[in-house]
Amino acid sequence: MYIIGGTVKTMAGGDIQDGCIRIAEGKIAEIGRRDQMAFHPAPNERVIRVPGSLIMPGLIEAHCHMGITEEKKGTEGDDCNETVDPVTPWLRAVDAVNSMDAAFDDAVRAGITSAMIGPGSSNVVGGQFAFLKTRGRRVDDLVVKAPAAMKVALGENPKVNYSGQGKSPSTRMAIAGMLREELTKASAYADRKERAADSGEDFQEDFRMECWLPVLRREIPLKAHVHRVDDIFTAVRIAREFGLKMTLDHCSEGHMIAEELAAEGFPAIVGPDLASRNKIEVQNMAFKTVGVLNRAGVMTAVTTDHPVSLIQSLPLCAGLAVKSGLDLEEGYRAITIHPAIICGVADRVGSLEVGKDADIAIFTGNPMEVFSRTLYTIIDGEVVYEEGD
Repeated sequence: MYIIGGTVKTMAGGDIQDGCIRIAEGKIAEIGRRDQMAFHPAPNERVIRVPGSLIMPGLIEAHCHMGITEEKKGTEGDDCNETVDPVTPWLRAVDAVNSMDAAFDDAVRAGITSAMIGPGSSNVVGGQFAFLKTRGRRVDDLVVKAPAAMKVALGENPKVNYSGQGKSPSTRMAIAGMLREELTKASAYADRKERAADSGEDFQEDFRMECWLPVLRREIPLKAHVHRVDDIFTAVRIAREFGLKMTLDHCSEGHMIAEELAAEGFPAIVGPDLASRNKIEVQNMAFKTVGVLNRAGVMTAVTTDHPVSLIQSLPLCAGLAVKSGLDLEEGYRAITIHPAIICGVADRVGSLEVGKDADIAIFTGNPMEVFSRTLYTIIDGEVVYEEGD
């Protein structure tokens, strides 16, 4: 397949005017100016001509619950939170995602080709996120990385859920304490397993502890649900105590402590700002947060937190962040290469480079502008949406 014409925004360097992309076996095989590339399509090979368009990496949603909290299905389609036990690290998003959820089609029509999907924030430890492509019937075929992160939550949500049941956690102290206790047990388990391997002793693996090993080895991050300043700093404190990677998800008051967060070095996934301030801890939520953090030196991505805000509003949320002070190019990065880096999948997606997955979105113009339309969405080299479908 060839894509010819338009401006190619590679997110890996400068833009390419009047560009050309050759796709082979689901990967980007060549990319450059049309007048500098050989053009020899095979018989029946598809050629997409899109002069005047904007050609980008497929957009990436860095934090959502698409397919776990299904649209239009109420309780029957809600598998987001196991609200009977505050610590459930062994739960896996891939076992609950329904890729037939209508939100997947909405994502594809918006040019969103991949998403980080996982459990909600009712538990201190919610379980394991997965990074998935957005088109396909069998979830196993959509996996780019799983597990991709371990969800933890501080603040209002675990408090409200479990204090209402008359058990811990009912305070922020208990949330932090329970998370530390679980991490301490996991660290001790990892040490025992390593000693057994070194000595050749038999070792009985514990299913509920094995899921922590990628976190302790820094292969995947803690995915920390944090809104308020105090919760953000508690998450940072615990991550530092155990030497863990972490993403700061929502980070609604991050603009108040931007310099401190930049010094800590943890990335932020900000949003959903296109939602009501329906909880005490989001009273200072604002679109300006992304820009303030980004200018301070924090790597930032934008999230809809679907279904809190609808998945198809992702590029518009980035546009509203730009309107509130985020640099325009950083707005593009916040929905492409930055979430790819933050989610640990930048070797495959997030930019248009030779060898990467051919996940491409073609728009009539800047997707952060409300009147821009999606012309084509391509995943793994296959056209999965064409305007008019």
